[in-house]
Amino acid sequence: IMLWGGRFKEELNNEAFAFSSSIQFDIALFGEEILCGKAYAKMLNKIRILTSAEKDTILAGLEKVKDGFEKNPSDYDLKKYEDVHSFIESRLYEEAGETAGKLRSGRSRNDQIATSFRMWIKKSIKEIIELQSGLQKTLLQKAEAEADTIIPGYTHTQHAQPVTVGHHLLAYINMLERDKELMSAAYKTADVLPLGAGALAGSTLPLDIEYLREELNFSSVCRNSIDAVSDRDFALQFLNAASQCMMHLSRLCEEFILWSSQEWSLITIGDSFTTGSSLMPQKKNPDICELIRGKSARVFSNYQSILTMMKALPLSYNRDMQEDKVPVFESSGILSSSLFLLSGMIGTVVFNNTKALEGLEKGFSLATDVADWLVLKGIPFRKAHDLAGKLVLYCAANNKKFSDLTEEEFTKILTVFDQSIFDLFPVSKSLGRKKTASSPNPEFIRNQLAQWKKSLGV
Repeated sequence: IMLWGGRFKEELNNEAFAFSSSIQFDIALFGEEILCGKAYAKMLNKIRILTSAEKDTILAGLEKVKDGFEKNPSDYDLKKYEDVHSFIESRLYEEAGETAGKLRSGRSRNDQIATSFRMWIKKSIKEIIELQSGLQKTLLQKAEAEADTIIPGYTHTQHAQPVTVGHHLLAYINMLERDKELMSAAYKTADVLPLGAGALAGSTLPLDIEYLREELNFSSVCRNSIDAVSDRDFALQFLNAASQCMMHLSRLCEEFILWSSQEWSLITIGDSFTTGSSLMPQKKNPDICELIRGKSARVFSNYQSILTMMKALPLSYNRDMQEDKVPVFESSGILSSSLFLLSGMIGTVVFNNTKALEGLEKGFSLATDVADWLVLKGIPFRKAHDLAGKLVLYCAANNKKFSDLTEEEFTKILTVFDQSIFDLFPVSKSLGRKKTASSPNPEFIRNQLAQWKKSLGV
């Protein structure tokens, strides 16, 4: 069942029909299509294309179509239909008779699908931003609980300088805030109404687009009818925002995977978010983290898919653009599930920094503190860096920590010395000496936690 065919002598080949049908995925826009249809019927009545009686017939018919499908979707053989538009119109004819045919006045599938697709993305973005905020709140709660838990900070996956779990998790809260900002920008791009563009050149009917804009809750109206039906930048921006967020989630998952290993032993993930092995009884695997890390690739490829599809399309609408929906629907689902699952999983994570703290004490993570101490004694940093390096070399050769060294050993290597160098050790003293506001100084972290609580409404 299709919305065209009058100028054709033969029906579309069955295989060609099945190949070209989009009903199997664009049925996801059913709710948005019904809303568009109702708003359009009211507008057509306003400009006297529909009488009040015809408008009421169409509105009642659309409501019956909606109720019938939502209550019993399995009652309908969707394979008969080319797309969600033909399904709804066919059903509307059954409910409203010939009056249903008037609803398409001045409206094309081109501007219709662009409108419902934008509506769907706007709805999805709102839901995703809520989930992003939810994950931020979960991370914030864990960051506050572990604000003073010292762990190694890493560069190149090697011990660098001491930080805290709270400081580390705050980094992801900041990432998610940028993700929300990018999603909000995508929402703004999608929040433009294309109805009225028709197939590509507008309409000779006096359509009241401003009325439609208000009814469908759009902030503005597309200014060019060709651009209105050929634009998919809103979908690309959504996928870009989804890709960035999935990248951040994948990085967090990668760290949880490493931290939960026996080699790191920094965290234990709750049983409800881990799995076992079909062969090895002792295994406890961080599969949810691994799946999120793996599914990020699908979101990235979905962005690339639409970008590649659009790169050589002449204006205006081309049927290639039918392929825009599956990547968006899939990416939205993956991102939403990932955010939801991570929020639940993080609540089960237990931190144990005993092994990490032992590694910090045995290592030389305070070498930069020693160099800074020398700078405060008037030594140029280049020389201070070299002296601290020699101190590390001596300790490594003699299996000692900085805190094990005697005054005599310090004075053999350092060009200046006084007893205040012993105040640098142990590691637990390091963080309180940090002077920069973005550092893991516990006082600064507590201030940041308070700011995030206020920002997130916790």
